[in-house]
Amino acid sequence: MISTLRNGLNLIQARLSRQITAWVFLSILIIEIIIFIPSYYRREQELFANLEMMSSEVTALLVPQRLTPEALDRFRNPDLKAGSIVLGGTLYDLDGTLIGAFGEAPALTFRELGDRPLARYHSDDQKRYDVARSPEQLSRPYVLVIRHDASWVRKELSGFKQRIAGLIILICLFVTAVLMWVLSFTVILPVVRLRQDLMAAGDSIAQAHIMPRFYSLSLRRQDEVTDVAKAFQAMFGRVQQEIRDRRQAEQALRSEQEKADRLLLNILPQPIAEKLKHNQQAIADRFEQVTILFADIVDFTTLSSRISPIELVDLLNRIFSTFDQLAEHHGLEKIKTIGDAYMVVGGLPMPQANHAEAIADMALAMQSAIAHFYTDLGEPFRLRIGISTGPVVSGVIGLKKFIYDLWGDTVNVASRMESQGEIGRIQVTEAVYQQLRDRYHFEKRGTIDIKGRGQMTTYWLISRKASEQAA
Repeated sequence: MISTLRNGLNLIQARLSRQITAWVFLSILIIEIIIFIPSYYRREQELFANLEMMSSEVTALLVPQRLTPEALDRFRNPDLKAGSIVLGGTLYDLDGTLIGAFGEAPALTFRELGDRPLARYHSDDQKRYDVARSPEQLSRPYVLVIRHDASWVRKELSGFKQRIAGLIILICLFVTAVLMWVLSFTVILPVVRLRQDLMAAGDSIAQAHIMPRFYSLSLRRQDEVTDVAKAFQAMFGRVQQEIRDRRQAEQALRSEQEKADRLLLNILPQPIAEKLKHNQQAIADRFEQVTILFADIVDFTTLSSRISPIELVDLLNRIFSTFDQLAEHHGLEKIKTIGDAYMVVGGLPMPQANHAEAIADMALAMQSAIAHFYTDLGEPFRLRIGISTGPVVSGVIGLKKFIYDLWGDTVNVASRMESQGEIGRIQVTEAVYQQLRDRYHFEKRGTIDIKGRGQMTTYWLISRKASEQAA
């Protein structure tokens, strides 16, 4: 019962249903009106024919074969019953001379008969009806014009119109209702349900739900509606498959993008990587104050001739991985490795107030960490470390195999501090010493000749002061 009421409500609310109902009703109404119009005029002719037939019996008595004075007197004063359909008349001679008249004068005259055997006239209000009969019609040598009371004809026709109009409305309603009942189960309701299936399909696609239970799946008919439902199901299946494929592709793309981003972040600092993703042109920045550390593993080249390449690479990977962890711990940026040399910087790409202190702690930690790695001869590895502070230019250049690199005198001096240092020691410039002397122990090396710079005073970094360690 509830399902029937719901279907009926859907049928009433459906725009297609209302349009079909209106057009069907209008079409049947027009057809019935077309049929009704000739029926109405035919009925009108029948009623006036009956009127003429009834009046002919009266007029036969009014006009004798020979018009004697007595007969003429009877014509002028006829004995008409109450309610008679004859209201008046005029009698003409064959030459048009008026012989006599009685009652209400007809509007139709002798001249209007002409050569016709019969002439008719309707008054404007359709309540009077005049008929002129020729001598042939009367079988008498006269022309007779009779005025009739036609009001009852109008009433009869009005009643006829009302009855026919009511019948037309009933026929239209009945045929429309039957047609709508048939269409509702064969076309309209299936179309409405298919529309609901489309909406459910849209929700399913938008919300990534499993395939809903469609009404169209229950259709077992063999007609165009079923063909549309099957086409819809096939289309929905293809769309779902395309969406699944697209989501899988997007997931794979996101996974690959994440891998690429992680790989890029392993090569470049995060701010530089973000710039590079949005700008393929050369990236360059100037930093006025950074601290650079170069470290070199002593005698590692000699070791490479005594062990296999796999062992060599594995050992170097473990050492540099330890250095990477130290750099991350101290908030420093690893720049690159060149063979067995390691370069790290503090103060870029994000400015860092304590970059010199972080680099000093990194250097001391690297010395402690390298002591845990041994050569094939059982001897611990040692480092030469050089540190310099000052301005640099940083950036990424080129299109292939690019890296983030530094340029400037500070880089060259840091490299010289390492290459011209001593095994197991950390050599720093005067500028580094001035920044850190209150927090670290230093030993003055003295003035040495630095390639490309001439005479420079350098210091050995020994350790952090005890008061600073406690702090």
